[in-house]
Amino acid sequence: MTPSVFFSTADIDAWIAEDAPLLDLTSHALELDTQPTRLSITCRDDVTAACTEEAARILTHCGGHTLNFVASGTAITADHCLIRAEGPAHALLRAWKVMQNLLEYACGVATATATMVTSVHQAAPDCAVLTTRKHPPGIKRIALKSALSGGALPHRLGLGETLLVFPQHQALICEQTTLRERLAAQGNRLCEKKLIIEAETLDTARTAIAAGADGIQFDKVAPEKLDSWCQRLRDDYPGLTLLAAGGIHSGNAARYARCGVDALVTSSLYQTPPADLSVQLTPAAES
Repeated sequence: MTPSVFFSTADIDAWIAEDAPLLDLTSHALELDTQPTRLSITCRDDVTAACTEEAARILTHCGGHTLNFVASGTAITADHCLIRAEGPAHALLRAWKVMQNLLEYACGVATATATMVTSVHQAAPDCAVLTTRKHPPGIKRIALKSALSGGALPHRLGLGETLLVFPQHQALICEQTTLRERLAAQGNRLCEKKLIIEAETLDTARTAIAAGADGIQFDKVAPEKLDSWCQRLRDDYPGLTLLAAGGIHSGNAARYARCGVDALVTSSLYQTPPADLSVQLTPAAES
């Protein structure tokens, strides 16, 4: 399924404006402005496609015409073409690097995500891979669509959609009240939200459950400890949600999945190397 993340026209235009807001001087100096041209972008390795729809929109906004592209979320083999287009040279040359930069990052994240999801599901079929909001500023939509294309889901999209209590929150609660009292004072106003509390030890997890936690997010806990902690908490609280976060990457994700958690929370996929793509521009016969 192709992820339907919304990108506005302003988003597409802003990407183009970062690289070529006024004039492509090289194309102009070489008098390549209106020469009929074809463009193709090919992957050198096996990849999972992501943000190809937005790459096609970049082409259109620059004055080119997309012939075909591979839908986001599609796994393709090396030497497969991601996108083909045609149009005047100035349009394709303006779009070229903007498209390539987008696709290299997006396909890199999607491919790494798909690899991790496969590894995790082989280790524990019911364990989910969730990506955090710890990506560089300004690329939330790209990061989200890329992760979705690889088969992950967002841990949370922003501060306003979930209840996740960190130790930093608890440190600011005055001594006269407890976390449980603060939450109880909300009554039923939060009845639609699941309360997750972060913990670093089994004792703090049990304290969080006593405060009303529906789930525990263990942060930077070694899988050897989680093996026993998860089993003990499952025995005592069968309906409890358990997550593992902090330091989870492709090298240890499967091991963490086997601890018995419901999901892995990771930021590492955003730092994956870009996909290796090749761009070809060739003259096209005038019709």
